[in-house]
Amino acid sequence: MILSDKRILEEIDKGTIIIEPFDPECLGTNSYDVHLGKYLATYKDRVLDAKAHNQIDHFEIPKDGFVLHPGTLYLGVTLEYTETHAHIPFLEGKSSTGRLGIDIHATAGKGDVGFCNTWTLEISCAQPVKVYAGMPIGQLIYFMVAGEIETMYNAKSNAKYNNKTTKPVESMMWKNRF
Repeated sequence: MILSDKRILEEIDKGTIIIEPFDPECLGTNSYDVHLGKYLATYKDRVLDAKAHNQIDHFEIPKDGFVLHPGTLYLGVTLEYTETHAHIPFLEGKSSTGRLGIDIHATAGKGDVGFCNTWTLEISCAQPVKVYAGMPIGQLIYFMVAGEIETMYNAKSNAKYNNKTTKPVESMMWKNRF
């Protein structure tokens, strides 16, 4: 089941959901709107290697915006830092974002119980579109968990995205054994 607005607020009061900064105006009926942080990144190489540590270049979105172009993967980051200690967070694009032709994640819309960080966004677009730091970019939806959690994400020794950051994080696929 998806948490309602009242239930999200109850969980925030209990400390099982943390959203910083929190703005009550961003709370929807059953979701919370998140915003594009001020940093984007692109990969240095055009051809990426799943077994290699592919390097990225970070840059700050200018105050007058930045134009995204099709055919390039941009890594973005949410302005909001979140912690989820008892639920499964899902990040989805807002319909207004989608209607501009912007996808905010390729495959990584689900977080893990115990995820404590900003969200790196895998941004692509259907046509050139100008984006701005602080614009609404997505919404978090929280699902109930059935059963006890054996190991929270933030307690896993092999968790690849535990380092607190305000900048997008590149793929850590290279840390896997295959």
